[in-house]
Amino acid sequence: MFANFFSSTGYGDIHAVNMREMVFVMVYVSLDMVLGAYLIGNMTALIVKGSKTEKFRDRMRDLMKYMNRNQLGRDIREQIKGHVRLQFESSYTDAVVLHDIPISIRSKISQSLYLPYIENIPLFRGCSSEFINQIVTRLHEEFFLPGEVILQQGNVVDQLYFVCDGVLEEVGTAEDGSEETVSLLENNSSFGEISILCNIPQPYTVRVCELCRVLRLDKQSFSNILDIYFNDGKKLLDNLVEGKESIRGKQLESDITFHLGKLEFELALKVNRAAFEGDIYHLKSLIRAGADPKKTDYDGRSPLHLAACRGYEDITLLLIHEGVDINIKDNFGNTPLLEAVKNGHDQVASLLVREGASMKIDDSGSFLCTAVARGDPDYVKRLLSNGMDPNLKDYDYRTPLHVAASVGLVFMANLLLEAGASVFTKDRWGNTPLDEARMSGNKNLIKMLEDAKSAHLTEFPFSQEITDKVHPKKCTVFPFHPWGPKDYRKMGIVLWVPHTIEELIKTASDQIGFSSDSCILSEDAGKITDVSMIKDDQKLYLVSETH
Repeated sequence: MFANFFSSTGYGDIHAVNMREMVFVMVYVSLDMVLGAYLIGNMTALIVKGSKTEKFRDRMRDLMKYMNRNQLGRDIREQIKGHVRLQFESSYTDAVVLHDIPISIRSKISQSLYLPYIENIPLFRGCSSEFINQIVTRLHEEFFLPGEVILQQGNVVDQLYFVCDGVLEEVGTAEDGSEETVSLLENNSSFGEISILCNIPQPYTVRVCELCRVLRLDKQSFSNILDIYFNDGKKLLDNLVEGKESIRGKQLESDITFHLGKLEFELALKVNRAAFEGDIYHLKSLIRAGADPKKTDYDGRSPLHLAACRGYEDITLLLIHEGVDINIKDNFGNTPLLEAVKNGHDQVASLLVREGASMKIDDSGSFLCTAVARGDPDYVKRLLSNGMDPNLKDYDYRTPLHVAASVGLVFMANLLLEAGASVFTKDRWGNTPLDEARMSGNKNLIKMLEDAKSAHLTEFPFSQEITDKVHPKKCTVFPFHPWGPKDYRKMGIVLWVPHTIEELIKTASDQIGFSSDSCILSEDAGKITDVSMIKDDQKLYLVSETH
């Protein structure tokens, strides 16, 4: 197996040496590799007795052997020699290492020596060249003699191995307790990946059959690379399932699927954290590596929620351009626009509105009424200026102006009137905001609402019925009880809301085929007695009075 290898290194025919000589040759080869190790690994200067000239001569002689044996290209040779000359010609001592040049040289040597092996590893099939290059530059070369155990079954693994030359075997335990060879690992094979990727103990013992040369990558370096190149990590896990299907069957596939889901969730948290901290460069790198900015965390928050909450305009714009839903709601019904408004980030809120965000949130009427009741005029003003309708209604059909009038909030009522709040809207009990103000007894508020009513009638001398004709409301009427069984539900009809509830019942009954002895119910099964209680686009239910 290694005849060609030893012949190419100048150490003779493998058949002409016994085991002791082979071990001696291996040690000699390993020592010879160490002479070039400062280029690939340890970067430790070689200390030789004698003058500086003798040191330079010995160093160059060893390097020439290393470069010839590995057939390095001309450009890399010149860089190596230039680095050594610079080191000896400078005022540095022998223990000094120049960090900038060796790293560059080491990377190029690794590309030249190890890239052909890694590209042919089935585990990395379909992975990007950038990902493979990162793997290559972190590899360490090792030799193992026959009989050596590299990985022990059941142990925790912190190294990933790739076979360049030689043969190894994966050994398991048979049903009778004896050892059995599961598979042979030859050139372009890998081992240790199952334990590392799935965080499980090593499934089989790996033992050397023939003298072998392997490339080793530590778990921490591998994990750091996977954190950056997430798409390649998913591809790698897919390759692992295909390549190791016969080892653990469905259990392995389940482990990998679980691990992949965990990685995706952790990556979503990293994206959200970068957005929360305002680190746009890290965020861009995560997205380039395959992170999906549309993913949400355990609370349903997208990175756009967090960027808007913190007031980061650049990250907000980046996420919008990456296709994140601008009106996405978290588990609490909050949108990015609402987060920006809550935290007083007016510029981010304006940016979101300009890009198409809206203030439509779950139960927005109750939300705005609650905000008014808290008495924070700045917050309410931001809500209204960013598109929230001042005439929204809560479950009792009360508008924010009803709430402000009932508790005597003069400034808040004036703010709502300026935003277009109506003084004519009636709640479930038929009360207008002016009625609420009269019950609260605030004279200033009563006068303000009366003036608003008079001004409105002066400007628009029409009854409420005529106003409804100019801006009519529509509703959807369903021919079943809102709490009825799903099997009995039918399609409804869309109608314009007329001036009286009797007209609505008659029109709906005629079109649906009900008797006129019917009534209209709301979604919570409450009977609607006046059309002023109906909101635009509301769902209504036509049922028989005798039912």
